[in-house]
Amino acid sequence: MSDEINNRLIELTDEETGEKVTFEHLDSIIYGDDNYLVLTEYDENEQPESEKEYDVYVMKLVVEENGEEALEVVEDDDVINNVFNEFKAHAEDEFEFLD
Repeated sequence: MSDEINNRLIELTDEETGEKVTFEHLDSIIYGDDNYLVLTEYDENEQPESEKEYDVYVMKLVVEENGEEALEVVEDDDVINNVFNEFKAHAEDEFEFLD
């Protein structure tokens, strides 16, 4: 695995199942007063030029009471759509988006 890809990987633990899932950090977006990360599940066996369709997740970066950063699931469709549209504008040369 290249250092470039390794630096973009984030491992999260599903609070319900305890399962660890690795995500690739695609972009960071500031929307309103908040920071959001655009992520997709990472598959180390995936070929670089694959035609596979990917699910994209928008997570909010929050600071917990103890000062540590955490990611929070975004459930507001307006926020998700606005952050994703900003991501598409940033990444239109890198990815092909389906409507």
